[in-house]
Amino acid sequence: MSDTYIIEVGSQPAGIIVRAPGGYRFFAASHRFNRLEGQIFRNARDAERAARRLASGMTLAA
Repeated sequence: MSDTYIIEVGSQPAGIIVRAPGGYRFFAASHRFNRLEGQIFRNARDAERAARRLASGMTLAA
C-alpha cells in the first residue's frame, strides 16, 4: 500500500493524503478543499468521498 495518494474530484486536484498515525492526513490542493485540511482518513477512498461531498455542497459529517 502506498504512503501518498493524489485525490481528484472530476479532473481537478483536491489534495493529497499522506500516511500518518491512524490513517492518512489530507493536505488541500486548493482553497475549495480547505475544510478537509489536516483531517485524518482511514483510507484513500474515504478521503475521496469526503472531497466529492464537499465539492457537491453536501454537509460533511463531524
